[in-house]
Amino acid sequence: MQTPTSLSRRSFLQRLGALPLAAVALGSRQASAESTLGGRRFHACLSGKAIAANPELLEVVSRAGVTDIWQPAFFYGHWYASPDELRASRSVVEDAGLHWHLINLPLGHPGDSLGDSTGATPLTPPGRWHLAQRLDGTLYSGTSLHDPATQENVAALQALAPLAPDMIFLDDDFRLATGPGVIGGCYCPEHRARFLDTHGHGNAQWDALLADVHDRRLTPLLRQWVEFNCDELTACFRAQQAAIPHAALGNMIMYMGAEKAGIRLADYAAAPFRVGELMFDDNSFSPVKGKTDELFSALFHRRFARRDLAYSETTAYPHDRLSSRNIAAKLAISTLADVPNTMFMSGLEPFPIAHWDTLAPAMREQTRIHALIAGHRPQGPLKHFWGEAGRYTGDDRPFSLFLALGIPFEVANTMPDSGIVFLGDQDAQHEPATASGAIRIARPSAAATPPGGRPLDETLEALWPLKRELIAGEPNFPHIVEDSPAVCAWYPSANAALVWNLSETPADLTLRHRDQSIKVALAPLALKHLPL
Repeated sequence: MQTPTSLSRRSFLQRLGALPLAAVALGSRQASAESTLGGRRFHACLSGKAIAANPELLEVVSRAGVTDIWQPAFFYGHWYASPDELRASRSVVEDAGLHWHLINLPLGHPGDSLGDSTGATPLTPPGRWHLAQRLDGTLYSGTSLHDPATQENVAALQALAPLAPDMIFLDDDFRLATGPGVIGGCYCPEHRARFLDTHGHGNAQWDALLADVHDRRLTPLLRQWVEFNCDELTACFRAQQAAIPHAALGNMIMYMGAEKAGIRLADYAAAPFRVGELMFDDNSFSPVKGKTDELFSALFHRRFARRDLAYSETTAYPHDRLSSRNIAAKLAISTLADVPNTMFMSGLEPFPIAHWDTLAPAMREQTRIHALIAGHRPQGPLKHFWGEAGRYTGDDRPFSLFLALGIPFEVANTMPDSGIVFLGDQDAQHEPATASGAIRIARPSAAATPPGGRPLDETLEALWPLKRELIAGEPNFPHIVEDSPAVCAWYPSANAALVWNLSETPADLTLRHRDQSIKVALAPLALKHLPL
């Protein structure tokens, strides 16, 4: 049998067109979600068309350490690749010794999220699908649920069932908000009537709801609207699960994705769960806050994702706008958040093939480091918290820069009762007063300072003095001495710390812990494990 390296593009295309159904070997049914504790696994989304155009691609990614290939199938009413094409493509992937899975895009995207250089892939659903309506009355396509969207997605999964896929991800077009920070749902007459009828409301309540959404007020009426949309999206997900019960159906959660986008996070806790990221090009990822925002979102979603089912969203978009160095740096986010499955994506165009020369050694290094802290939870005096107000009304601008102070942190499911908690603007406004001993810090832009709180600009210049207050004397936690942007994650149960240099230049740092002073030399964007 020919290997991918010896298979010409012409031969590959012939196989795509000629392979009979009976000739398809289903191969291994091992689910990549079944990662062993500490095992890092690397996945890549590569269409059959991309593989046909680059016959060496499978060998290159496999040699780098990729074990699983995910291929696009059904896009919001259109077949990107038919079941017959996918059968042939699966054969090629499995002949290369790689596991094969599928990705569907159920609802569409309000813009080009595909990066198809040929322009042949439709960017909007077919005309029989209804347009969505924003709060301001403008119309757009994608990220809304009207008939026949659910029915056609169910039918597509039923058509894919004979291929016996073990896992299928719904990409982040499966949401009911046009983007991060948007309180979603479709504000069209149909959804308006259904919402009002469901709750026995009238026109006055609808007008009040629109005002609440516009002003991001966490009122009972707004809660009803958010839950109404969550019910709709969850019902669609469950209908698709029922259509292909032998496969694990997963959801790619958008950056900071939560209830306001129709994503009731608890509903997906037992499913494969891709944690949301956003910084897809060098301009967005290079700033220190770009990296801390990305890490914040991954840590937030890990509150809900089961460890063995957690996947990253390690995406470049467009495919060549995120340098290989920055893609390699993104791998540190998955290590710090204990996300064992890395999913490389870049729309329909693969990364430049030379990127894998940089990624391969980075993948091996992150695998080594991750195994040392897998299953352990970071602890520290700084508290990572994204509350109900943030999830229901937030603008998805977390106060994340504290992660760069070189002081340990921990993730809190509820309002912490000790330490220093950093609040987004909506949480600062809505979190109730408690007897908590935590110091609450919020930006001056918040509409209200939390009870017992302290306004502080989210800049390193404003945060360094706070750091120096915390490390005065002999604190009982490890920390970076210098005022240099770095993440310091402390895992007491593993007797270890991880230090991530957030600078684009080398950093010579000092980790202080009790009576130890450890010199740490870090390359740009490097992550290092330090036994304590």
